[in-house]
Amino acid sequence: MKRLHVSLSVRDLEAAVGFYSGMFAAEPTVRKDDYAKWMLDDPRVNFVVQTRDDKPGLSHFGIQVDDQAELSEVYGRLREAGGPIHDTGETVCCYAKSEKNWTADPDGTFWEAFLTLGDATTYGTDAGFDDMFAKADRGDAVCCS
Repeated sequence: MKRLHVSLSVRDLEAAVGFYSGMFAAEPTVRKDDYAKWMLDDPRVNFVVQTRDDKPGLSHFGIQVDDQAELSEVYGRLREAGGPIHDTGETVCCYAKSEKNWTADPDGTFWEAFLTLGDATTYGTDAGFDDMFAKADRGDAVCCS
């Protein structure tokens, strides 16, 4: 079953954790010095707040899947949508090992499609997202190989 992923950049992690813990009536399932994640079933969302970006607000959306078959299905949807595709493959990002692709909608909103493979002890960086984000910040066309 697929799960919507929403990632927000925040200035004050403690304030954000307090706010969203109250809003979701749940404590984060993952908590780090710069990152918190709620894996909620109602609504079914992987919701993240993190302090790693320099601008607060929406970082990106995503679709998290449970298995390779769903990942292939969602990858097909990304191609059909017609945006640029960056095939990241297996990576470590956001304290998780995953396999993913990135795209951007016509207005530059970033989306990832991913399958979580396990936990990671470091935040990691996703070169695909970082490259697309840097191009968008410079005003370049967001296109990937």
